[in-house]
Amino acid sequence: MEVICKLFGRVRQAWYAATRQQEKVGFQTDAILQEVRRIRRDIPGMGTHKLHHEMRVFLTRHRIKLGRDRLHALLKENGMLAKRKANKVTTTQSNHTHFKYPNKVKNLIPSRANELWVSDLTYISVGPTYAYLYIIMDAFSRKIVGWSFEKTMHAKGALRSLNMALLARKDISQSLIHHSDRGVQYCSYAYVQRLRQVNATISMTESGDPNENSLAERVLQSLKDDCKLSRTFTSFTAAAEGVERAITAYNTVRPHASLNYLTPHQMHQRKRKVKLR
Repeated sequence: MEVICKLFGRVRQAWYAATRQQEKVGFQTDAILQEVRRIRRDIPGMGTHKLHHEMRVFLTRHRIKLGRDRLHALLKENGMLAKRKANKVTTTQSNHTHFKYPNKVKNLIPSRANELWVSDLTYISVGPTYAYLYIIMDAFSRKIVGWSFEKTMHAKGALRSLNMALLARKDISQSLIHHSDRGVQYCSYAYVQRLRQVNATISMTESGDPNENSLAERVLQSLKDDCKLSRTFTSFTAAAEGVERAITAYNTVRPHASLNYLTPHQMHQRKRKVKLR
């Protein structure tokens, strides 16, 4: 009888221990998913890799051991994996008579901010139609330094984004290269003249190879995937507000692995060269 009682006591202790462990895991899982939702308020489509990096302080503070693979599994189990949406609208109109400049940035790796700007545009779904987002990104810091959101693909949208970038450029004594595809907006007389006014070197893609303007295309895809600009907005006003929030979050919240997990804004403020990945 004494042996049976001792055995029962051990079984009961084991059961209590297992129950407490299950409760602990449950609490931790809830806390982890809540933290993911908090982070994604600014960057709704942030993927597992960057989420794990952003959660380091949270995990340490709460003494939670969580690897990237386990985080990925938790997100999958709860239907929270980031979804990607493919593009379907062509925005480059290169069949025009304007002069097309050669590609002058092949193999160029910028070493400072405002050395190389890359430009591109993309569509945003607004009800049954589309609006268009023009951006200029600094190739060194990945910061979007100029942008414009328009109802048409006219050159004035590209020009507005350029003027915004030029207005924010502080040291005008340093050389600047502007790179884009051969779209009519970037080859237009008004756009080219504005670049010449500030003595910028003009560079353009020479073929249909997407790698020749891959940086600009990647940032636009990031805005759509991570910041959910791929969804359909109910009105142009709602879309414009969404675009502004997305660009602010991209510049100041979203860390980049290629920038040693700095944000583009932080990288843009650097006065010295840093070793990038």
